[in-house]
Amino acid sequence: MALTQTDDTEINLIEQAQNGDRNAYGELVRRHYQGVVRVVLRMCADPGLAEDAAQEAFTRAWLNLPSFEPRACLRNWLYRIAINAALDVLRRKPEEPLTDEQGQMISDNAPDPETILIEKEQAMDIQLALQSLPEAARSTLVLREYGGLSYQEIAGVLEVPVGTVMSRLNYARTRLREILMVSHARMENEYA
Repeated sequence: MALTQTDDTEINLIEQAQNGDRNAYGELVRRHYQGVVRVVLRMCADPGLAEDAAQEAFTRAWLNLPSFEPRACLRNWLYRIAINAALDVLRRKPEEPLTDEQGQMISDNAPDPETILIEKEQAMDIQLALQSLPEAARSTLVLREYGGLSYQEIAGVLEVPVGTVMSRLNYARTRLREILMVSHARMENEYA
């Protein structure tokens, strides 16, 4: 699969932003904001930290935009900056456990309290398992599963060979499966 290329409208916006047009940059941010936030939220597991990381990523992108090649894939470039910003934010924050609100990823129309509790615990387990992965494996998995990038795009974002991407994804998925199987067994014992 070929790397995603930037469309003509976006190229024009990039060129305008590179010439100092803040409105053009604002439009670029609007176009990519949700994707960047989705990626950093999975990296940080904390909405507040994710917001900080996203803001930092877009600030870094603005500062480095003059060196960006407009025909390259802006999304991939932004995701690389976002991953690095998320890792920087995580390094600066003291370790603290996730709160219920941070781990909750269920719909509001859950049928009953037991289902709500089980889904809430599963979401928390997934997020904790994701956070337990080494940075390289977590970054790769987040870009693939939550960023929707191809193996080649991930290789470009992380500046590693495609084989490394495949290896990291295999490791991350295997490790997550192991962690979640242990967690699932624990939950079954609790609710038996």
